[in-house]
Amino acid sequence: MIPYGRQFIDEDDIRAVTEVLRSDWLTTGPKVVEFEQAIADYVGAKYAVAVSSGTAALHCAMYAIGINPSDEVILSPITFAATANCVVYQGATPVFSDVEPDTLLLDPEQIESKITLNTRAITVVDYAGHPCDYDSLRKIADKNNLVLVADACHALGAEYKGKKVGFLADLNIFSFHPVKHITSGEGGMITTDNADYANRMRIFRNHGITRDPKCFSPLSSALRPPASDSSWFYEMVDLGYNYRITDFQCALGISQLRKLPKFLERRREIAALYDEALADIPGIEPLGLRADVLPAKQFALHAPRSRPSNHAYHLYVIRIDSNVLGIDRNSLFAKLQEKGIGVNVHYIPVHLHPFYREKYHTGAGLFPIAEAAYEQIISIPMFPGMTDADVEKVIKTMQTVIHHYRNGDC
Repeated sequence: MIPYGRQFIDEDDIRAVTEVLRSDWLTTGPKVVEFEQAIADYVGAKYAVAVSSGTAALHCAMYAIGINPSDEVILSPITFAATANCVVYQGATPVFSDVEPDTLLLDPEQIESKITLNTRAITVVDYAGHPCDYDSLRKIADKNNLVLVADACHALGAEYKGKKVGFLADLNIFSFHPVKHITSGEGGMITTDNADYANRMRIFRNHGITRDPKCFSPLSSALRPPASDSSWFYEMVDLGYNYRITDFQCALGISQLRKLPKFLERRREIAALYDEALADIPGIEPLGLRADVLPAKQFALHAPRSRPSNHAYHLYVIRIDSNVLGIDRNSLFAKLQEKGIGVNVHYIPVHLHPFYREKYHTGAGLFPIAEAAYEQIISIPMFPGMTDADVEKVIKTMQTVIHHYRNGDC
């Protein structure tokens, strides 16, 4: 089975982790600070806060901006449930808005109709690794005095008009799950230029606890006082969670970050191979790209300074036209799985999940573009450890399955 995504771990990663396992600090230690600084430097943000997962990062962001039960947050229905769940964790209401038909990114033209007196924030999703239209989104957020939050869990390494994703919103969320661009096993990060947000998130991830300011700086990642300070005093100033990440996870993340340029290069090479092959299969096409985003094949031909926006290809999502192919998405999915191609579907629209249907009275028909896309999309394997032979197997298997269906052999 070729999975849809998989981590790439080498001896450098293993060595980095074992060094920490032999050290005095397994958690809340210096590697946390180092990983935070490395991510902040990479995206160009002033602050980064490391936590235990991408979900924890989203929750920290909602807490940092003061989301409460009277508030609403606008977001896309095409995302993992955690993007919406973290609004609910704060007692607030997620308000879904439909997506662009070609990219499946949140459509800026539809957002303003969703804004009410209770709206506090917009959470955008850089779906599949494609950066959103941040210029338009920033204008809407500023015009309406809203916080712009980027769920950039798919997009580490993507750029929008020469600026890295992770720098573009008020808060930017990353995930380090094994299928993402780099992994720390589990783990997440929030980047921001706002010192108050960073301070609130550091306290929130540690049970809402802060220490005597004489021995603890809230903007420091160290959650213990200096060894030379005998102060025992701490205070719980708000209700927080244990969202801490370990030092050995951060050591893995630091080691992985050094390989990110090569990982991104390989993802784009794979995308270019898929793009070329799919052009010859009527009824299957990749998601669209905005005009300012370079196709994968063209990316390497541009000098870094002349590159416009670029795609990070966390996922490679295809759309199925069953009328042309003679096979529907579900049947194609089942046949590809049967033949060892570990395809997936990203995602069931959040508003169609039973929890949201029952609690917020959502359901089919509310967001027709997202719902129609859901019936058509499949994520095919995309990870840097794929060989050209793996890519060829995915393509040939799709071609064979489709040929058999068209000829009535299935």
